[in-house]
Amino acid sequence: MKPAMRPILFLCVLGLAASTPVASAQPALTAAAPAPSKRAITFDDLIGLDRVSQPQVSSDGKWVVYRVATPDRQANRLASNIWVVSTAGGAPRQLTRSGHDSQPQWSPDSKSVAFLSNRDGTSQVYVISVEGGEGVALTHLSSDADNLRRSPDGKTLAFTSEVYADCRDDACNSKRDAEREKSKVKARIYDRLLYRHWDVWSEGKRSHLFVVSLEADASGSPGARTPRDLTPGADYDVPPVQRGEASDIAFSPDSRELCFTAVTDPVEAISTNGDLFIVPVAGGAEPQRITSNPGFDGHPSYSPDGRWIAYRAQLRGGYESDRWRLMLYDRGSGQHINVTEKFDRSVEGPVWSANSRTIYFHAEDNSQAPIYTVAAAEGSEPRAIVQDTFNGELSISGDGRTLAFTRSSLTMPAEIFAMNADGRSAPPGASGIRQLTRHNAERLGALDLNRPEPFAFPSVDGSLVHGLIVRPPGFDASRKYPLLLLCHGGPQTMWGDSWGYRWNAQLFASPGYVVVLINRRGSTGFGQKFTDEINDDYGGKAFEDLMKGVDYVLAKYPFVDATRLGAAGASYGGFMINWMASHAKGRFKVLVSHDGVYSQESFYGATEELWFPEWDLRGTPWNNPESYRKWSPGSYAGEFAKYKTPTLVIHGERDFRVPYSEGLQFFTALQRQGVPSKLLLFPDEGHWVLKPLNSELWYKTVLGWLASYLK
Repeated sequence: MKPAMRPILFLCVLGLAASTPVASAQPALTAAAPAPSKRAITFDDLIGLDRVSQPQVSSDGKWVVYRVATPDRQANRLASNIWVVSTAGGAPRQLTRSGHDSQPQWSPDSKSVAFLSNRDGTSQVYVISVEGGEGVALTHLSSDADNLRRSPDGKTLAFTSEVYADCRDDACNSKRDAEREKSKVKARIYDRLLYRHWDVWSEGKRSHLFVVSLEADASGSPGARTPRDLTPGADYDVPPVQRGEASDIAFSPDSRELCFTAVTDPVEAISTNGDLFIVPVAGGAEPQRITSNPGFDGHPSYSPDGRWIAYRAQLRGGYESDRWRLMLYDRGSGQHINVTEKFDRSVEGPVWSANSRTIYFHAEDNSQAPIYTVAAAEGSEPRAIVQDTFNGELSISGDGRTLAFTRSSLTMPAEIFAMNADGRSAPPGASGIRQLTRHNAERLGALDLNRPEPFAFPSVDGSLVHGLIVRPPGFDASRKYPLLLLCHGGPQTMWGDSWGYRWNAQLFASPGYVVVLINRRGSTGFGQKFTDEINDDYGGKAFEDLMKGVDYVLAKYPFVDATRLGAAGASYGGFMINWMASHAKGRFKVLVSHDGVYSQESFYGATEELWFPEWDLRGTPWNNPESYRKWSPGSYAGEFAKYKTPTLVIHGERDFRVPYSEGLQFFTALQRQGVPSKLLLFPDEGHWVLKPLNSELWYKTVLGWLASYLK
């Protein structure tokens, strides 16, 4: 007798910035049975994995320092520490142990590391010898330090901290905070938009750019360590609160100048116009704007010879998902050069070669993220030097010889790799790529994790759409399995061959589901035209791509049970699940909607980054009401009762991107029409479920709901 059939679940996960993609391409799966010692992954396995990130290679190229975060169930948070590993190989060594450390930065002599730590209640700047010992605090501000950068000469550290724009010292900030905390009135008053973001309300502060000296003055006075605000009085954030990160701040090679990105438009909620500014490290001068592009300019990087500032630019204002071009700013002439206009992919993480002639970067491409090089000249053609893998977080040594980066796949969480950037000690055509860390190798060795199999199919208009399929552990081609469709979010993001923690394809496959990931219309990594085709078409071609993808999988893979299909998604993926509740016409036996939009009009009035709906729906609810009505799942709520697809609705009360009232509206409509449904609400989570114990409940509830209808 054949073993009992198990259902196939089609999981649609569409979440904004859903999970950090890291992956490597792998060969197609076979029907071979796994080794007897292998077993299916569990939540305990997933939550126990080390999360490796933030690699920084030392100036001499001998070491890589990086961050390792591990979930702490008792504290219900991620505990993170700094580690170091030799680029020549060998066992990594833990450098800090507070559980609160991140953003390491090397000294020029490769003997010490600066980092951020909130071990004493607020995040401050610390420094530690690479030989070990205790970290020494360099700042003692009342507010958190963030976005740490170190000057090339090693004498100065730059960072950001939230302050009241009209305060001129930390004593003023501290007093203002204490008064607010002591007040029994907790009301907030606002007179402009973007008064809250992701899961945080604005408290009237701005993120300013600070520097602190690592040198004491002639008298040895500790006063020399007092941080200086380089943007005093600025009524804007460095980097932009909407989209900024540490890479939006850079030192010049002579350590005398800083370049940063800021959004200075009066209505920040509708602006994607980030410009580059320069300011002297010595202070005493107003920041000078050096770009005027209507789109976003960010991630500045000075060439080692000081001639250029490389940066990324989106040319269309108001559109967060426009293609990122690699640009050059000539510091002498003020001229701007478009390097990659002919390259139909988005440039990520550019870093310079030591001779200032070449730039390395990575870019999403067909579910992967290869590493490229390009000559620093107008119209240059990028060349992939590391292909068929998903890479990120590039860092190059001061001597330009060693490139360090992260790599992961759907079968391996991120680890640190290195390669010879100058081709030394490598055979012709080889780059000497080597894996430096294996933090999770022992845990993964016990697990039956099937590699993803890519596929492609023609959709409704003939466009070729790509997807990935992950088979369950213990796969047997003679059996029938249920199918789970995962729909990614954004809506302009991509399913990569990459590891994730919030919507982990392997954990969803573990109960015996065939997991399908389709890069439908709107996905990145397949050309800008493909990305743009979701604009004002939220439930159109993107929905048809998913349905055609299901058809293709059912026709190609005989081990999929067409009678047992499930779908799940978050953010835009949650929107798609809400849409499927009426438009899929009962095709799925079960649905899971996380943080999904129900009414585009009510969503518009409560979300924070308004450029999303105003671009994607071509206007506002009052000047284009038809699009808002047409692409609202709630407009078709009367169809829910017709199909009665069992639906789990999940939301975080601190989600300001897709406010939780959207989930409540959807659940109410389902309940009032007698549709089997359940509501899971997290009062302490935002757009993502981040706390380990909450994540455990999330997976338990979701997998339990799916199993109830796909047994």
